[in-house]
Amino acid sequence: MTIAPADPGTAALLARRARVLGPAYRLFYEEPLHVVRGEGAWLYDAAGRRYLDAYNNVAAVGHCHPHVVEAIARQAAVLNTHTRYLHDGILDYAERLLSTMPDALGHAMFTCTGSEANDLAMRIARAHTGHEGLIVTRFAYHGVTEALAEASPSLGQYVTLGERVRTVPAPDSYRGTPGQIGAAFADGVRAAIGDLRAHGMRPAALLVDTVFSSDGIFTDPPGFLAEAVAAVRAAGGIFIADEVQPGLGRTGDHFWGFQRHGLVPDIVTVGKPMGNGHPLAGLAARPEVLAAFGRRCRYFNTFGGNPVAVASGMAVLDVIEREQLGASVRRVGEHLRGRLRQLARRHAPVGEVRGAGLFVGVELVADARKTPATALAARVVNELRRRGVLVGTTGPHASILKIRPPMVFSAAQADLLADTLDAVLGEVAAG
Repeated sequence: MTIAPADPGTAALLARRARVLGPAYRLFYEEPLHVVRGEGAWLYDAAGRRYLDAYNNVAAVGHCHPHVVEAIARQAAVLNTHTRYLHDGILDYAERLLSTMPDALGHAMFTCTGSEANDLAMRIARAHTGHEGLIVTRFAYHGVTEALAEASPSLGQYVTLGERVRTVPAPDSYRGTPGQIGAAFADGVRAAIGDLRAHGMRPAALLVDTVFSSDGIFTDPPGFLAEAVAAVRAAGGIFIADEVQPGLGRTGDHFWGFQRHGLVPDIVTVGKPMGNGHPLAGLAARPEVLAAFGRRCRYFNTFGGNPVAVASGMAVLDVIEREQLGASVRRVGEHLRGRLRQLARRHAPVGEVRGAGLFVGVELVADARKTPATALAARVVNELRRRGVLVGTTGPHASILKIRPPMVFSAAQADLLADTLDAVLGEVAAG
């Protein structure tokens, strides 16, 4: 729902947007935000008001980081072309990106978006295995191409799943049986494999976002993914780790989400944060998995991996390394979750605080039966926005606060977020 803005300028902008962009686009918040500038973990609106951005992982190392901005501008002033010419930049970046992953992942390919990366990964999986089936979680989001939309149930009830797609329940650590999360998830994968076989298909891949961000953010216990991955491999499929959201050190303890589970995927897809907002995405694959696709199909992407894009990617890796953001994410994330768990002891609707590093979910419930508090979550998010703090919601019922700030988030900013949420929860409950 969007409410009528008091500001005539915002009203005119909304009307213009509807006229020019059409009906399919959506905006955040009941009172849409007109942002004009960003810096670090802050966004500024047209009136100059500052908002704490605790949601936007696209600007992984902070909005408009000077080092990234300078790298983009410097390369744009020299050359920007496609990957069908020789250029050192794409090779330097591929080598550096692959060095952050297990040695078995030996080849990199580049796209502009995570959707393209996941689409390419599916094509590679099907070429390698000779199978067609794809297994995803029940409320997954993996992209907006036709093939990926059909494997992204979170896009809405009117987006029909593809005939070759099967869904499994997410590994819900809040409602599941302790100690059985991995086994239950693996049982779901085996059931999906059985259903594919009943319809004359075999699985090409299990594709999961390794923090299950759209399903509700499930990160623990570490290692719970292993049994499901073993099951799909035993059935002749491969494991694709979608790292568009959890990658680049966001979980704190590891550079990639799959490393929390002690796994080496067959393909890893990456996107959004790689270029800090500049269009850069891609995948890493085991050479033996990529071989069949390479024999059968030539690949190029006009803009994927262009010199300016990879310059942005190199700069992002520079910042993560030089500013020791991995350690900062771990430290600030622990502090933030600690503050939020204090709120859980004071506010009954806070059912659980979970996550890793600076990827945090706060599940809001309506009662002791853990009924999702969808309406409450919407009220909280919109009231936080009015007070200058930006978060989102996630999960099948949009009842989980999704907190995913830029990795430069500080302890003081975490305190501001927690204090503001504390006040909002108190006032919403009282009112």
